[in-house]
Amino acid sequence: MGDETHNLIFVAQVGAAHGVRGEVKVTTFTADPMALANYKTLMRQDGSPALTIASARPTKGGIVARLKGVDDRNAAEALRGLKLYISRESLPPTDEDEFYLADLIGLAVETAAGELLGKVKTVQDFGAGDLLEIQPKAGASWWLPFTREAVPEVRIAEGRLIAEPPAVIEADPNEGREED
Repeated sequence: MGDETHNLIFVAQVGAAHGVRGEVKVTTFTADPMALANYKTLMRQDGSPALTIASARPTKGGIVARLKGVDDRNAAEALRGLKLYISRESLPPTDEDEFYLADLIGLAVETAAGELLGKVKTVQDFGAGDLLEIQPKAGASWWLPFTREAVPEVRIAEGRLIAEPPAVIEADPNEGREED
């Protein structure tokens, strides 16, 4: 039993078919969206080959790609929602104080005083910067902006990060509000 799936990094997700010749929109989570086209084979979460990009051009939020073996809209549409991974070994090594966003998933989230707030469930960017989805031991997950103010320290080697959470984490905007 290998550890291959732990060494995979989520880099993109196939979106809608684009046109009638089998092209697809791909949302990328790489610093340079076109870098995705440089990886020979993109994998599924279980490490099996998913697809190979034959050609790509940049678009808002990612790329429009032509895939090997995908020649029509139906074949392209069948791939919608497919999450794409690359092996960590195909990425350049990080410097001592650098890390990939994927490295944050699973880290404990603590206050400076050592209070456990939860674990990092996912890292997302909905267009306004990176957000960490924090899953507490109980209750609904909540979002923490991945900024120096909100997350002053990331300690990958210790498996945790230090957070300054917002004063209010509640999902209900009316809860605790006083009448004027």
